[in-house]
Amino acid sequence: MRLTPSPVKVFAQAQGLPVAQPASLRDPAARTLLVAVPLDVLVVAAYGLILPQEVLTWPRCGCLNIHASRLPRWRGAAPIQRAIDAGDAATGVTIMQMDAGLDTGPIISVVDIPIARRETAGTLQDKLAEAGARAIVDTLGRLAREGRLEAAPQPAQGVTYAAKIGPADIAVDWRQPAAAIERRIRALDPSPGAAARLDGSALKLRAAATIAGTAHAVPGTVVAVGDAGIDVACGDAGEALRITEVQPAGGKRMPAAAYLRGRAVAPGMRFEASPPRGGPAGG
Repeated sequence: MRLTPSPVKVFAQAQGLPVAQPASLRDPAARTLLVAVPLDVLVVAAYGLILPQEVLTWPRCGCLNIHASRLPRWRGAAPIQRAIDAGDAATGVTIMQMDAGLDTGPIISVVDIPIARRETAGTLQDKLAEAGARAIVDTLGRLAREGRLEAAPQPAQGVTYAAKIGPADIAVDWRQPAAAIERRIRALDPSPGAAARLDGSALKLRAAATIAGTAHAVPGTVVAVGDAGIDVACGDAGEALRITEVQPAGGKRMPAAAYLRGRAVAPGMRFEASPPRGGPAGG
């Protein structure tokens, strides 16, 4: 619970480089101090806000963004989670020249990254971070050598928006197909985690797999428990969800079998079937 400097700040200070951390770039006084520093280029990664025009035009060669998708697919705040949730086979890292829109600027380079079958948001983020680091170093090297960067406008086709993760995204809706719930669990791991309630107890679902379903079971019904996990009926009769790893409220993540040893979970019990109201459900 302590405020700690980022690795970038620690490194910069060790090199004697000034570090600016304005609370908001919309503050004219903060912008005035920043733009007084002559810059060749400004790199943005996971900033999450639209830069004011005065900041966009501040560096001589403009602002470059490292975006964690293959633009124009998944513009916006949660591209990693939305790609997994949608069942995309691949994503990527885009180096783009920033403009006044939300991830709408021209594309300088793209690195494609396949999404593995058991990929989580955490594992995919690590892959994209490494690919993005290599891509921006290569791009900056090219800019230093050539003095300019070629960029192409984004295609008008294939635009999707990666909306910020909201409360309705986090709560498991058992009326969905098992495959969709399994993807959602991976998309929300490690943070914020897919949330469910069983017999009044809150749980984060950390890992699951699809299995053959049980006909006529109400979605959210526990149909079997054992060393393999907790089997739950979902919205499609053909498949059920086997929960293999959970995290109780206030506890650590653990195998579902370990959770079962301390709780009286039995077939016929029901998870809550519907997500709470209040957040955007789509992506």
